[in-house]
Amino acid sequence: MPELPEVEVVRRGLARWVAQRTVAEVEVRHPRAVRRHLAGPDDFAHRLRGHHIGTPSRRGKYLWLPLEETNQSVLAHLGMSGQLLVQPHEAPDEKHLRIRMRFADSLGTELRFVDQRTFGGLSLHDNTPEGLPDVIAHIARDPLDPLFDDEAFHQALRRKRSTIKRALLDQSLISGVGNIYADEALWRARLHYERPTAGFTRPVTAELLGHVRDVMNAALSVGGTSFDSLYVNVNGESGYFDRSLDAYGREGEPCRRCGTPMRRRPWMNRSSYFCPKCQRAPRVAS
Repeated sequence: MPELPEVEVVRRGLARWVAQRTVAEVEVRHPRAVRRHLAGPDDFAHRLRGHHIGTPSRRGKYLWLPLEETNQSVLAHLGMSGQLLVQPHEAPDEKHLRIRMRFADSLGTELRFVDQRTFGGLSLHDNTPEGLPDVIAHIARDPLDPLFDDEAFHQALRRKRSTIKRALLDQSLISGVGNIYADEALWRARLHYERPTAGFTRPVTAELLGHVRDVMNAALSVGGTSFDSLYVNVNGESGYFDRSLDAYGREGEPCRRCGTPMRRRPWMNRSSYFCPKCQRAPRVAS
């Protein structure tokens, strides 16, 4: 699933190519793509028609398009394979095209939602007073948000009494961090993924947050991480941060710091990649 850097790359593309355009027509080609809009495909298309798209916004992994004349937004959930593509009208339809949005102007491009696995989708929601779609009001700010509160995050870690990777993936504590960037930040911070959060000191938390921000900014600078064609930006281009990964996906390869072979362990239906020497496992209490 795309994490913060990949979603932010898409948001920036939409801000350039879609913001301030008026919706002329919406075609829903697969009902699952709007299943979170409970009133159905026809209602979804009708409610968007004639509205101006505001500046695309993001919190963590969630992306939305505000409708300027209303207190509502179109929330995009990319799931495992969702893509928002800006294409010329004459471009052939993608095999897994689910939604087409055309605009009332002469720019000659349209917005397409393409989703091979149909886990993602678009839906229309009321906004909170903060301007977030109401269904994501519980999502915490992300570490690149200027209003992210480092001290509040540290205190939440201490109270959580969890392990650090679980905490990093808890979107109610800190949003936008997924499996890839959690492993990368933990490797940089020399922290094992099962280290208990109750013992974190402020300096340890501050160092970890610094690494989280550094790895996300590095990924943003090269367009995010793409392991296959399922993640692309709005122009269909892949990111290439996967070439710079220090931990994720490097099982058996030498640690870039100490040379010890990297390990992979099953973890919550995912995998965790780590260096057994640089990231010592916590001691088990007797």
